[in-house]
Amino acid sequence: MSEPLPRRLRYAPVLTATVLTVLILLLVGSVADVVMLLFIGILLAVYLNALAAVLRRRVRVPGRLAFPAALAASIAALFLLFTILVPPVVTQTQQLLKLLPQYTALWQQTFESFVARIPALADVVPPQRSIVLALYDQLAAAVQNVLPKLFLGVHVLINVFSVAVMAIYLAVAPDTYTGMLESLFPPVRRPFVHHILRELGDTLRAYIVGQLVTMTVLGLLSAIGLYILGVPYALTFGVFSGVAAIVPFFGTLLSTTLPALFVLNTPDGGTRALLVLGLGVVIHLIEGNVLAPMVMSEQVDLPPVLSILGVLVMGEILGVLGLLIAVPTLAIVMVLIRRLVVHGVYDGGLVVDPAMPLTLPAAAPPDTPPDS
Repeated sequence: MSEPLPRRLRYAPVLTATVLTVLILLLVGSVADVVMLLFIGILLAVYLNALAAVLRRRVRVPGRLAFPAALAASIAALFLLFTILVPPVVTQTQQLLKLLPQYTALWQQTFESFVARIPALADVVPPQRSIVLALYDQLAAAVQNVLPKLFLGVHVLINVFSVAVMAIYLAVAPDTYTGMLESLFPPVRRPFVHHILRELGDTLRAYIVGQLVTMTVLGLLSAIGLYILGVPYALTFGVFSGVAAIVPFFGTLLSTTLPALFVLNTPDGGTRALLVLGLGVVIHLIEGNVLAPMVMSEQVDLPPVLSILGVLVMGEILGVLGLLIAVPTLAIVMVLIRRLVVHGVYDGGLVVDPAMPLTLPAAAPPDTPPDS
């Protein structure tokens, strides 16, 4: 009985897979904006499905009515939020914009007086152009080319409508689309693809729920604290703090320092600014050490350095919207690396549930000639 022949590397499948991977990456890069809209639609679909599941389990809503009830509840909540919150925020924002030139002029005077007190800085810091004039130049440039901006607004509305429609279809029949994705893989691999997709869905669901709770609590605490400290436009800054929480580190830094600038030129401005900064630090320490561990799952426990790098990379590639989806994108990448690379390649298996280890099936052996 002869020994089996050694396995030979099949170049055709490897070359085909390499070419297809390169083509897919080029395609995704050329339509990155569309892929980003699809990803936002997936996030909304995951949120609607999570809310529907809560309504089924907690409120005992029938299965067929759970999704319509979740959609109706979300629309009603948005309408209520806009009805209660938007008018005062808009009023405060309009007042802020009217007084912004005065604030910028005071900031300019403060900066110039600070430089004048330290002669050594006069040679290092060049004479500053008026911040007010720079602001007016920016506003003048913004109102130019009204017609292209009008078309841009129409394009944004089309994108919002497309995302909403995609989210509804994805939430109504998620198995249809996950099944289409699973069918792209060989039958022997499909159970593992199914488990990975399920874990990705759990990760996104945990991120969305945790992020909504975090934004709400941060916004409330910031608005209440700034109101107690007598900071003007406390409600506007509170809403901004909640929204800025989407962007880790940078949103926190901006939402903490921006309110402090508006009390610098008031009596005891330096002390009040330090109090505002201290309030922001305390609130975000509570968020990072108390709130986040309570509402965030271990599936989205991302290292801070990776989160910052993810925000920088996504912002560089996709602009402002890239900042909004940087953290969920990084969470997905971490799941794929952990399951496919660490467990699948290095450990030789894919462990989805520690109580139920799943091993990667071995590749089919090549045909061997009959024994001679």
